[in-house]
This record gives sequence, structure tokens and C-alpha cells, in this order.
Amino acid sequence: MALSPKLDLRQTQSLVMTPLLMQSIRLLQLTYVELEQFIEQEIEKNPLLEREDPASEHFSFESRGTSDERGPGEAGDYSRSVNSGDAGEHRDASDTGEQTEHWLVSGETTSSGSMSDTFDSSLENIFPDDPGTHDFIAGDLATQWKSSSGDGYVSTGGEGFNLEQVTASPLTLRDHVGEQIIFAFVDAADRLIAAELADHLDEMGYLRADVDEIAERLGVDAAHICKLVTVLQTFEPAGLFARDLAECLAIQLRAKNRLDPAMTMLLQNLELLAKRDFQTLRKLCRVTDTDLLDMLKEIRLLDPKPGTAFSSGVADSIIPDVQVDMAPDGTWNIELNPDALPRVLVNNTYYATIAKVTASPAEKGFLSECLQNANWLTRSLDQRAQTILKVATEIVRQQSEFLQFGVAHLKPLNLRNVADAIGMHESTVSRVTANKYMLTKRGVFELRYFFNAGISATKGGEQHSSQSVRHQIKLLIDNEKPEDILSDDTIVDLLKGQGVDIARRTVAKYREAMNIASSVQRRREKKAQASVRKGDGNSGFIRHTGVESRRVGK
Repeated sequence: MALSPKLDLRQTQSLVMTPLLMQSIRLLQLTYVELEQFIEQEIEKNPLLEREDPASEHFSFESRGTSDERGPGEAGDYSRSVNSGDAGEHRDASDTGEQTEHWLVSGETTSSGSMSDTFDSSLENIFPDDPGTHDFIAGDLATQWKSSSGDGYVSTGGEGFNLEQVTASPLTLRDHVGEQIIFAFVDAADRLIAAELADHLDEMGYLRADVDEIAERLGVDAAHICKLVTVLQTFEPAGLFARDLAECLAIQLRAKNRLDPAMTMLLQNLELLAKRDFQTLRKLCRVTDTDLLDMLKEIRLLDPKPGTAFSSGVADSIIPDVQVDMAPDGTWNIELNPDALPRVLVNNTYYATIAKVTASPAEKGFLSECLQNANWLTRSLDQRAQTILKVATEIVRQQSEFLQFGVAHLKPLNLRNVADAIGMHESTVSRVTANKYMLTKRGVFELRYFFNAGISATKGGEQHSSQSVRHQIKLLIDNEKPEDILSDDTIVDLLKGQGVDIARRTVAKYREAMNIASSVQRRREKKAQASVRKGDGNSGFIRHTGVESRRVGK
């Protein structure tokens, strides 16, 4: 068969991902903070975009066009629950200057001689930095006084004064240690070595440095550096400059005069404590169950990470995107949070004014592109809000029992269920639920929290949510008795009696995810606590408290 060129006409249909469409999809998965940053960048690039001022609702929109000239996506009403909020009452800042003295607000020019007669003294005594060579303009002083008193602080350069820019910076761990080094060491060389060691502190306050390497680099004896470390370990808060967890706890106990031989032995066997092997610990420390539990209480009061008190990190507050409340008739009122809705307007008046005087084709093209991008952004923001509201409404409909009765009634739910119910693609629902939060009477939940796997029910019943099964496992373990500790197999049998068909390895996985110890470790701990309550301590053991010895037990 010979190959030859030919013309062929075909009609196909395909989806083209334009840059605007890609950005519109990207807007769905942006968080509130990311969306604010994106809008700020667009406003800087596009002269036709501007934010809506809540105060402007009380005034006309002449500067940016009438209400009919607004672009889509402005602070309009959403179809379900989003309404434009009423702005608060406003007050003219100039009214705060009404209490100004008469001579200052009279607006008259006052000479140096008349002011001296008024105050019955020379200007050198009143204004020592200004010997009266200048005349005072009362109007200027009144204006300055009004502008300063109206804002509550003195304004310089016509700009507001930001108090946060002059507040003291937070005290860091390096600064806190540096202040103590100055008083702890007299020799300048020791201070330099101590400062070098302080530079090797991690955020938890542990010393992450090789003493031999520092000694070789600084040309100092390693034993001398160890002596300096011993002094540094006396700094506040107790526990700094420790090399490991056991040393950190020992430093804090030594500061409280509670580091006795029994406690030292306990710190040397922290791995047994993690396994809750109280029987072996009791033999190694030579103490009774009562004394061992007292030692554990003392350890729980210690700080394993003393350096984190100087952490400068700030926890960001979560701004919910959706608010859910129960209406008086028993239905759910679902609305978008107005604080999480950026409001952007298209200044059509400015566009019409500039378009009249624009003659260059390049300028006209730029102006047309700005108008197109501005209209696209406002429409995309409106579509984003409507999509979030639609997805949240379906989630509330599916999980109504959870909102009303608690986590035990959480139903299994996946993205496909919601997508099919609202007529959207599964990927769209996934983008909408990413990093979005819902405020309910039971707290703030991420939208992804409501999506969880289903666990089969016995006898072909309705599936159970994985979150509700975890809750049931936790309740069973919390209510178990010391003489009847529930193993994973026992929990499986109990859950099957409640209609949950679950495997033992799944129970173990959920238990470990909730940081719950195994049945063997729980049995050891609860037996020790039960023996203390009954007073069954082994007599004959002595625990040295550092300042005295006391016999424990009967």
C-alpha cells in the first residue's frame, strides 16, 4: 500500500485549559490567606480593581460609578444566605477637637508679646527650647492638636502611627541565655566559649554540639568546656544545655532537690517507663508501688522541652468559611462567613473616563485586557462563593445527625457522594473542601473531616463511619475496669455485638492513632494504681529523698 499525502476534514470536540480557566480552578482551593494575597497582587497590577470599603455603603458611589455600574462579584446578596452586612456607625474624627481651648481654636494669629501677657510669664520659661523668636500660628496648632487627638496618638508626616512597629521584640532563647552568661562568667574567654555553646542550642533547649570538636576548634581543653557546660546547666529555666531527655529531667529534679538514687535509676531506664513495665522499675529503683507512682507524678510535672517557652512562633487563628446554626423550626441555617469573603469592585467609571482620552492602540489593548481580567476575577470570586455554599449545604444535609447528636452519629461519606448529589465533578469537590473550615455548635471542623471511610456492618446493615468507630473504641477503653482490661480481640467482639464488622488489626491501628497503650501496658499501670489505693505496698524498701530517708509501705 503506497503512502501519499491527502487532505482530511474532521470535526472534534475538546476542552481547552485557558490561563483564565486554570486560575479560576486554582481559586477554589486557595485558603483565605492565600486568596487575600492573590487579590492584593491583582489590585496592584490592575488599575480598574479596588476593594469595597464597608464605610462607603453609607455614601454614594460617585467616585467609582453608580450601583448599576458595579461589576459582578461585588458585595451583592448571595442566593442562599450571604447578605451584605450593615456597616457600623461612623463618626467624624474632627468632632474630637471640640474641647480645644478658645485661644487655640480661635484661628487668630497670636504674637509672642500677647502670649506672654496671657500667661503672665516670658516665653523662655514656658518654652525653654524656643526663646520666643517665632510667632505661633494658632490655626496650625489647632489643626495639629485635632489631628493627633482624633486618632488617639500623635500623627507624624500625615501617616498613622503604628504602635506595633515600636513594641519590644519577643525575647529569644539566645538573648535570654546571653544575659545570664554575662553574670555567670567573669573571664572574657569563658564568656566567648559559653556564647559558642549557646549557639548550638536547638529550639527545645538541648545542646547539640560535640564538645571535643569545639575544644579542638577553639584550642581549649575539653574538660574545661565540660565544666562550663555544668555551669550553663544551672541557668533558668532549668533543663537548658542538656544533652538528652534523661539529663534534662535530672537537671530539673536536681534544682528541686528531688534527684535521689531511686529517681536517678528511673531516669536511666526511661525505655521501661515508656513500656509501662512497672514491676521491673520497682525492683530496679527499690521502691514500692506508692513511691513509684509518686515519682511518675513528679516526672509529669517537668518540662521535657524548656527552650520552647521562648519560641517566637505565633499560632494563626482559623477563619471559618461557612457558619452553620440551627433555625427555630429545626432546620439548618447555612451561610458563608462575610469575614472570609473578599469584596472586589470594578471601577467602570474610571474605565470610561480613561477610554475617552486613550488614543494609542497599545493603551487601548492594555485597558481592554484590564477590564476583561477584572470582570473575570469578580465572576470567579462569586462562583467560588456559590460553589463553597453548595458543597457545604450538601455536607450538612448528609451529616445532620452528627451536628445534632455528636461524633457517634457521623456517617461514612466520600467525595463522589457529594459530587453526584450536587451535579459537580469529584475533583471540584476535592478542591472546594481543601483547607476550608465550617463553624458549628460543636466547634470548628475542616470540611475534609466529614469525609471518612465506611466500615461494614454485621448482617448487612448500614455502614459505620471510621470516626464513630474510633469514638466507640475510646469509650470502651475509658470505661474498662482494672481487673478486666480489654484486649484488641475483646474489643472486636464487643464492636461486633454493636453491629460493627471490624478486624483486630484495624482496632490496633485506630488505638495507636489515638495514642492509647496496649492492653498489657494498661494492665500494668492500672494494677499499680489499684494496689496503691488498697495500700498493698511492699515494706522494707527505702527511698532517699536527698535530704532525708523515709520508709514506704506498711
